[in-house]
Amino acid sequence: MKKKILAIVLSIVAVILAAVIGVSAFFISDMNGGKNGKDIQVEIKQGTYTAQIAEILKDNGVISSPLGFRVFAKLKKYESKFKYGHYTFNTGDSYEEIAEKLITQGAKAATIKVTIPEGTGINDFVKNVNGKKVTVLGIASILEKAGVCQKADFISALNEVTLEGQLLNEANNKNTYYALEGYLFPETYEFYKIDDSKAAAKAVIEKMLSEAESRISDDMFKKAESMGYSMHEIMTMASIIQMEAGNDSDALPKIAGVFYNRLNSPDFTTLGSSPTIFYGDTFEQDDDRYDTYKIKGLPPGPLCSPGIKAIKAALNPEGSDYFYFVTDKNGKFYFHKTYAEQTSTINKLKNDGNWIYEYYNK
Repeated sequence: MKKKILAIVLSIVAVILAAVIGVSAFFISDMNGGKNGKDIQVEIKQGTYTAQIAEILKDNGVISSPLGFRVFAKLKKYESKFKYGHYTFNTGDSYEEIAEKLITQGAKAATIKVTIPEGTGINDFVKNVNGKKVTVLGIASILEKAGVCQKADFISALNEVTLEGQLLNEANNKNTYYALEGYLFPETYEFYKIDDSKAAAKAVIEKMLSEAESRISDDMFKKAESMGYSMHEIMTMASIIQMEAGNDSDALPKIAGVFYNRLNSPDFTTLGSSPTIFYGDTFEQDDDRYDTYKIKGLPPGPLCSPGIKAIKAALNPEGSDYFYFVTDKNGKFYFHKTYAEQTSTINKLKNDGNWIYEYYNK
């Protein structure tokens, strides 16, 4: 009886191994291509993103596995580099040869250069600076103003992204207002001018996410884990540090140290970061879930897109005994160990006419 059961088990294992080997061989064969086959003319239209390109290649007989090509493109970080145009592929082309053509032989299209500043959120917000209202444009408005895509189409496209890959797998889409807030990397981009606003919005998001994924290394994930935080929490901390620091990148590690000191101190029940009070004002359904004067610990997600220096600061905070900081009207930072020292500096700045205050409005 035992021999019979063992024989059955061995047979099942053999079938599974054969299936795995067969699938692996199929993917490897498709990826490596083969002998010179026949040429096939393929058109990739403006706004076509990687998943669609893979399906078009499959439908035209260039590849056999859209999934295999998509995985290859993601691993090689080619996704944001593919161009539209008319191509001649060969049925014997390897994935690498196909990708090279998609990158180098596309149509010369008009581009729009757009800079997304560090610390920019998806939505606009309005702040009062010494009695004057100042509107800070969000990513959606910057893109619309530049003529890349309509703001509404960009916001809508955010909800169509599949959260996959090591970085986005940690994105919080249950408690955050935008799952992709903080993950659209701030950088200067050249986007192809696409007449279809919805297609343009999808292409833009794909490119910005690809840039973020390329900037966050495996070592960063390991460092976050060693600190006891997820990368999502590190991105959240980085966004707060970025908003607090403004244009002073040198202050980032020291600000990070202050906030970690507060998180780890029994004397502080909340993080107490001013920008977190106002983030929710953008959303009608806000319930103060981001307000770190009311909640414990970190908010559910980033408040803006932090730059790489802010992310590194969140991973490598400067050790100190500081628990407070304040800036003057020139952006200079003053760090303090006690609230009494903080108050004394604020009073001196006011007396010297060197004080600045900011608060945010809906």
